[in-house]
Amino acid sequence: MTLAAAAADTTPWKRRILIVEDEPFIALTLEDMLFELGFVVAGCVADVPAALDLIVREEIDGALLDVNLGSDKIDAVAALLAERACPFVFTTGYGRSGIPAAYADRAVLQKPFGMDDLATILRTELGPAEQPRV
Repeated sequence: MTLAAAAADTTPWKRRILIVEDEPFIALTLEDMLFELGFVVAGCVADVPAALDLIVREEIDGALLDVNLGSDKIDAVAALLAERACPFVFTTGYGRSGIPAAYADRAVLQKPFGMDDLATILRTELGPAEQPRV
């Protein structure tokens, strides 16, 4: 594609979402839900080191962060996303009790949740799945 053609490209781009979730069934369900909602999954990882690596390597427009990843704390992932001004939503079955104190004001999606709950929180925190190209 030429530079002029790329500049004239008005097709929308889809927001890329990182999933950090250590339960395989929940991770697969989230991938399916995001696809249905029109988002692209930038990556799906089950631990903090993999999440940090992916954030550095990939373009990410938002993230869904499981609060409990075995013995790992999600704090470093939340800190890196916040530093990059990348929106994120915590997912948890334990309410706000496990949310890192520094990010207590961030959105929380209570497990179990449905498609409508996910769609609402993503629209609120990230906006629509597709954005016009700039």
